[in-house]
Amino acid sequence: MKLSTRIALGAALLVPLLVTAAAALLLPLVNADLHRRQDAQLGDRAAALLPNARALLAAGSKGRPKAEQNQQRKLLDAALDAGVRVTTADGSVLLAAGSQPDDPQLLPAAGTVTVHERGNAWRVLTVKLNSGDTTGTLWVLSPAGQPAEELRAVRQRVLLVALVAAPLSGLIAFALAERATLPLRRLGRRAAVLDPRTGHAVFAHSRTGTAEVDELSGAIALLLSRYDEQAARTAQALDTARSFSSAASHELRTPLMSLRTNLDILSTHPDLPEAERAEILAELQQDHARTVDLLSALSTLARGDLVEVSAFAPVDFAELVDAAVEQARRRHPGAVFRTELPSEVRVFGWEAGLRILLDNLLGNAAVHGRTAERPAEVDVRLRIEGGAAHLTVDDRGPGIPPAERAAVFHRFHRRPDSPGSGLGLTLVAQQTALHRGSVTATTRPDPPGCRLDLRLPLLREHAPAPELPAPRAWLTAAEEPAETAS
Repeated sequence: MKLSTRIALGAALLVPLLVTAAAALLLPLVNADLHRRQDAQLGDRAAALLPNARALLAAGSKGRPKAEQNQQRKLLDAALDAGVRVTTADGSVLLAAGSQPDDPQLLPAAGTVTVHERGNAWRVLTVKLNSGDTTGTLWVLSPAGQPAEELRAVRQRVLLVALVAAPLSGLIAFALAERATLPLRRLGRRAAVLDPRTGHAVFAHSRTGTAEVDELSGAIALLLSRYDEQAARTAQALDTARSFSSAASHELRTPLMSLRTNLDILSTHPDLPEAERAEILAELQQDHARTVDLLSALSTLARGDLVEVSAFAPVDFAELVDAAVEQARRRHPGAVFRTELPSEVRVFGWEAGLRILLDNLLGNAAVHGRTAERPAEVDVRLRIEGGAAHLTVDDRGPGIPPAERAAVFHRFHRRPDSPGSGLGLTLVAQQTALHRGSVTATTRPDPPGCRLDLRLPLLREHAPAPELPAPRAWLTAAEEPAETAS
C-alpha cells in the first residue's frame, strides 16, 4: 500500500475520532449550559410571578374571592407556558396550573431540582412566599425535556460533521501526501535504475527542500561510496591473493624441485656414503628454510598492501628499535650490534609494520655485513633531524655497488650467494612508503661497508591522521611501485 494511501486512510479514521472525542468533551458542557439557561429562565419567570403570587396569598388569607380570582388570572397570564403552583403554609392550594406532577409530594421544599414522574421530567424552582403574617410557597415548573432535545440536536450535528469529515479529510490528506511524497518517489525511481557498478558518482545528491528526503538521499550516496570503497578493497584483496599465488608458485618451483630431487636420491639410494647423505640433508634444510622464508615474506608483503589506516597509532620508535636490536642479537649470536638511541622518538605508525621494517634492516646487515675473516659488526644510530626520525644501520660487509642500490629494494632481487628470499629490503621499502618516509642504500662513511639510511616523519601533536599512499601494489604490480624510495 502506498504511503499516501496509508496517510489518507489514517486521516479518514483519525479526524472522525477527533471530532467524536471533542464532542464527548463538549456535550457535557453544553448540557450544563442548557440547564443553567433553563434555571435562569425559571428564575426570571419566578421574579415576574412573585408579586402576583404574594397578592394571591394575601387575598386568600383575607377571604376575598374576587381579588383571589383576579390574582389567579394575572398569574396565569404571567406564567405563559410554565407550570405554576401556589400553596399556603398549611398546604391549601391557591393555584395549580400548567404542566406539573400529579403527586405534589414530589415537589422540592427549596432550591432548583429536576423531578420525575411516569416517564416525565420537570425542572422545578421553589420560592418561599411571605405576605404579612401569611406564608406560602410558589413553584415554577418547566419541562426538563427541552435541554435534552437541544442536546440531541447537537449530537446529530456532531455525527453529521464526523461523517462528512471522514471522506473529506481522507481526500485532502491523500492530495497533500501525494505532493509531500513526490520527492521520495523520484528518489526511489533514481535508486531503482541505479547500476552499482557505475559507482556513487552518478548518484548526484540534489536538495529537494524536504529534510527527510535529503537525509535519505545523502544516506544512499554515503552507502554507495562505502560500497565502492569496499568493492575496491575486495578487488585489491583478490589481486593480492592472485599475485601471492602466482609469485609463490613461480618462486617455489626451484626449491620444491630441489627438495623432490634430494628426497628421491635419499629414497632410491639408501646406501649413500655418510658425507654425501649429510650434504643432501644440508641442502634439504636450506631449501626448506628458503621456502618458509619466502612464504612468510610474501604473506607479510600482502599484509602491507592491505593494511588500513585504523591500524596506525602513536608509537615510540626508539623503544621499537631497542627491542628489535635485542631480538636481532638473539637471532644472530655471532654478530656485534652497537646502538646509539635517544630516550624517545614519537612517530605515527603501524607498530607491526615498523617491527617488520626493523627486523629486515637489522637481519640484512647481520647476514650481508659479515666477511670470511670476521663476523658482522652493525652500528645502529637513531636521532631527530629536521622534523624526522633519522635511523642509520651500518655494517662492515662488502657494500652494494652504486648500480644496484636502487634494485636491492625490488622484489626477489638478491645476490647469487644470498640465503634469503629477495624480499627483505622490499618489505623495508614497502613499510617506509606506508609511513611516508624514505630509505636509501649508500656507502658507510668509513668504508668498507654499507649504510641503509631511513627517515620517518615525526608525530605532530593535534595533527589529523595522514592517509595511506595509493596505490599500494608491492605484491600485485608487474613492476615496482612508484613509491619505492631508494
